[in-house]
Amino acid sequence: MKHVVCGIDLGGTNSPFGFVEKDGNIAGGSAVKTTDYGTFEDYINALLDEIGKTQSKLKETKIVGFGIGAPNGNYYTGTVQDAPNLKWKGRLEFAKMLSGKTGLPAYLTNDANAAAIGEKLFGNAKGMKDFIIITLGTGLGSGIYCGGQLLYGSTGFAGEVGHIVVDFSGRPCGCGRKGCLEQYASATGIKKTVIEMLADGKKESMLRKYTEDEIDGKTIHDAAKQGDKLALEAFEYTGEILGKALANAVAFSSPEAIFLFGGLANAGEYIFEPAKRHMENNMLNNFRGTVKLLPSGLKENTAAILGAAALCWNEI
Repeated sequence: MKHVVCGIDLGGTNSPFGFVEKDGNIAGGSAVKTTDYGTFEDYINALLDEIGKTQSKLKETKIVGFGIGAPNGNYYTGTVQDAPNLKWKGRLEFAKMLSGKTGLPAYLTNDANAAAIGEKLFGNAKGMKDFIIITLGTGLGSGIYCGGQLLYGSTGFAGEVGHIVVDFSGRPCGCGRKGCLEQYASATGIKKTVIEMLADGKKESMLRKYTEDEIDGKTIHDAAKQGDKLALEAFEYTGEILGKALANAVAFSSPEAIFLFGGLANAGEYIFEPAKRHMENNMLNNFRGTVKLLPSGLKENTAAILGAAALCWNEI
């Protein structure tokens, strides 16, 4: 009998899941559409129904637990609290409900922490005790390992590098404050930077042929690869803000490595080079040259599932 953990990635639109073996192999999986269900319990019932149907197609596979990566997920309580991209508000007892309906252990953390656990068990952080993973997607998520332990803090919500304020009079953030790092260093952030640069009307750019809706991380990256000066300037600006913030993160956690993951990280050296340069230029002297800035070792389309499953494997 093959033992697997069901890793679940609770997203605002879709909730993919996969059956993950202890070595990180994904034996199978499927998804449900998060937005199809009026109540959270309806969603849980539909999710378990789809998990059961998918498992039935696999031979001799036994689920031994659930791991969940969720926005605003709290490891201590197993709950999701007022996630901005979910229509269900309040305190969602995700782990408790799964355990209650299946009799199996269920563990939950936020999606970036799940990515950090996945990186440690299945990615490029194997053997590392101190590292940070930065997820550069719609926002900026982060998971921080210190001394071999994931940093949760007293509330379960520690390690929010994306909400370090880099400009107190800057861009409004979904958290209610202004100038948070994720408003500059993310796929959304670099898009806002490009739109601001285009609005001044002075700089030539191939990006002017796109509508605002068509501009995204990929179109900006494609323009940069063709030598577009505005796109290159946007990456330099984004990398500078990210690098300076990472220098601050190094000062309080002294990691061996920082991993960049997610859509914006796929731009490779266009984001890695300026981020690394500005990180080193703004580093405390005793930390200079001690921190590697590396790409994640997880595939983007499976990372969230692997990370969520890794959380459960790590516990059991």
